[in-house]
Amino acid sequence: MLFRNAFRPFFLGAGLWAIITLSIRIAELSGYGISGLAFGDLNRWHAHELLFGYGSAVVAGFALTAIPNWTGRLPVAGTALAVLFGLWIAGRVAALLPQLPPAAHFAVDVAFLPALAGLAAREIAVAKNYRNIPVAGLIALLALANAAFHLEELEVLAAGQFGARLGLGALVLLMGLIGGRIVPSFTNNWLARERRARAAITHRLIEQLAHGASGAALLLWAFLPYEPATGFALASAAIVQIVRLAGWRGWLTTREPLVLVLHVGYAWIPAGLALLGAAIVWDPSLISAGIHALTVGAVGTMTLAVMTRATLGHTGRALHAESGTVAIYAAITASALVRVSAVLLPDSGGVLLPLAGALWLFAFGLFVAIFGRMHLSPRVGETV
Repeated sequence: MLFRNAFRPFFLGAGLWAIITLSIRIAELSGYGISGLAFGDLNRWHAHELLFGYGSAVVAGFALTAIPNWTGRLPVAGTALAVLFGLWIAGRVAALLPQLPPAAHFAVDVAFLPALAGLAAREIAVAKNYRNIPVAGLIALLALANAAFHLEELEVLAAGQFGARLGLGALVLLMGLIGGRIVPSFTNNWLARERRARAAITHRLIEQLAHGASGAALLLWAFLPYEPATGFALASAAIVQIVRLAGWRGWLTTREPLVLVLHVGYAWIPAGLALLGAAIVWDPSLISAGIHALTVGAVGTMTLAVMTRATLGHTGRALHAESGTVAIYAAITASALVRVSAVLLPDSGGVLLPLAGALWLFAFGLFVAIFGRMHLSPRVGETV
């Protein structure tokens, strides 16, 4: 059952890994001696496993579930899916092994994302569905960022946090690309079901500006993170993203949290871009606020929104957020707000940081508790 659909192992694995990763981080911050993980620096371990561990699992689950809808081809399932998931698992196990040599960690961990990118590109190319090639390209960029992260650890690259910045940039661009399709579409579909006028609007020029400005700004941030020009580029991208989001009319969806959360999650993208820009041109202390607005806020909220909706839809359940799902959305939103506030209110960090972590754990713990059984069970109405 687990390997019948890609969303099943990868969404469940992502939820569990989000809990494990944050639990280790909270234990470290609470004074427990955490040592012997694959990266000696716990800050780098934390960043790597949320970006390339958690993030890559969600990307895999979404992409391999969506591609058959785009191409009309059969989904990747069974043995092939189990092997791919095994590559992801191997990377996570390697990350936990005490004092694993960096070269061995590199060899084990970098295999998954290139395999995923190649598989996605093959499926899209065979079906001549070239509109979706950028998805495979951004997965390949995420794979390149992961390799760069490891090469920094091996001291082959002396690039500081380049791999982490490039990886976060790739995830943000993926959310921008996919979000630009699903957020207005799901909004209009819900409005139509409510017998209301389709109000979410997409303008071709705004779409092109959003992709172009965000791509340019995030690449500048990856390569030139301290230049004023990068800060102004990030601020400009934030403005375009705000205009884009406003056109989707999210305030009309307050009666359906399953749709509203997509707008809330996407709003963290311009917030994060703006905070990063402000950190570069005005106050460097804001850099952590910008990064966590994009990670806890945008990545955390958007991925939970997509995973919950996709699981409901692909297991034959109604596309409606019940009370438990609403609690997941409330918890991850609160976690992001508290985590960013911990940077803006440093004197309260001792209280706010543990609270943000607890809210994250609650959100993902509830996700696994509610949706994990759906990943392990047949589709509604289906007998095995």
